[in-house]
Amino acid sequence: MRALDWLDETSVGPAVPTGRPVIVFREVACSVGGEAEIWRTDPATLRDVLLDRAAVESRLEGCPALERVWILSLLGRDEEAVAEGRRLLADSLDRFRPLLVLAQAYQRQYKWHEAAKLHEEALRLANTRAREALVRHQIGRRLFDEALYRDAAAEFEWAYDLYRTTGRDRLAKISRQAMKRAREIYAQS
Repeated sequence: MRALDWLDETSVGPAVPTGRPVIVFREVACSVGGEAEIWRTDPATLRDVLLDRAAVESRLEGCPALERVWILSLLGRDEEAVAEGRRLLADSLDRFRPLLVLAQAYQRQYKWHEAAKLHEEALRLANTRAREALVRHQIGRRLFDEALYRDAAAEFEWAYDLYRTTGRDRLAKISRQAMKRAREIYAQS
């Protein structure tokens, strides 16, 4: 698995050769090597939750720029995350993943409009079904955060269908669970 798996359309690949344990970012949980989880996605809120601040902070030095933006955001260092995300985006030849990680940094600050603009650009750049599924899922998470549960469910369903048709069963399952949660909350409102 690669770092920032939640941002990767392939979801498998070689580890980053740093000599340090690689954080494997998944939609549900994260651990360093075989150790305990250091973050997870809360199944009720669909937000990433920090479980071990020290372990996450220890990853900041020397980690790839994309991972660093995500970690800063997870740590609540929002202004740093946005500043580094903007620099990363400006310097990137392939804007797809930097767009998504910067959008998430804005989303964690409740800056929906800024996140939506970046999601729309990422959607235009998504040149495969798997990449489109990734963007649709991230749009669903933003809409869920905005309490637009019906719209979020539709995006999660779209992501589910795209992941399923590309054979990414684990990611399809995650999108399906998110879709069910969004529908559940929408039905209660």
